[in-house]
Amino acid sequence: MRSISTLLLLAIVTDGVWAEDKKKDPGQIGNRDVGKGVNFYSLEKEIALGRQMAQEVQREAKINDDPILSEYVNRVGQNLVRNSDAKVPFSFKVIEADDLNAFALPGGYVFVNTGLIVMAEEEDEFAGAVAHEIAHVAARHMTRQATKSQIANIATVPLSVLLGGWAGVAARQAGGLAIPMTFLSFSRKDESEADYLGLQYMYAAGYDPNGAISIFEKLEALSRRKPGAVSRLFSTHPMDGDRIRNAEKEIQEILPGRKEYVVSTSEYHDVRARLLKFASRRKPEEPDNRPRLIKPLTPHEN
Repeated sequence: MRSISTLLLLAIVTDGVWAEDKKKDPGQIGNRDVGKGVNFYSLEKEIALGRQMAQEVQREAKINDDPILSEYVNRVGQNLVRNSDAKVPFSFKVIEADDLNAFALPGGYVFVNTGLIVMAEEEDEFAGAVAHEIAHVAARHMTRQATKSQIANIATVPLSVLLGGWAGVAARQAGGLAIPMTFLSFSRKDESEADYLGLQYMYAAGYDPNGAISIFEKLEALSRRKPGAVSRLFSTHPMDGDRIRNAEKEIQEILPGRKEYVVSTSEYHDVRARLLKFASRRKPEEPDNRPRLIKPLTPHEN
């Protein structure tokens, strides 16, 4: 006869295996807790923290105020959220910046640079980048990473803070910076999971998941050709060949084939063309610094 402790251990292991099996099944999206793990932040505190950070970002960054672009990006993002495991409401904003980047803050606040929209020639490429950020939020990578950092530094935390609860630690973690890197420096495991889940969210929303491969390849190629054009947030765990190959393998292994996928839409092309048109108008003309031949003055002109 098995002891109670053995049965409990077996139940925990079985539950863990079942959770991993569900994570491999896109049909179980929304019916699995992908954010499960040690976390000092409740969902409410996570949302409040993200809101505070998002306000700082909006004060510091130049937010694109084109209502057509903003509405479109929000609509694409919300469609992906509906087909994700996320348990928080989402907000999507567009930042006027040339570097290729999209990032998510705790609690569902996502920012997309205009440079990424310029790079993504098809809607499924753009959706792939956004789905990756939604996956970071759904898996609660930001606050789980911050929790690990706090545990590692627990010896330096004053007893008064511990007695006052971890909310004080969270507040200190966010103090002084618009985006504390603790919340944006992901481990390779976290990035792999966000790749994995993001592909499933794209698929569930009807997009061709190969669009994610396409934007990943563009990011990899650009980071080799022009390292400064890719945001520094990609520098710790850059897009590389291994991540791309893993994503390709996952598409083949866990995503059932379909007859039709959304690759792009005329609306995306129109919105992107609108962005490019406005960007060209705002861009100042390059000064003509070419050497010029100076015509000597004639005696009559003296």
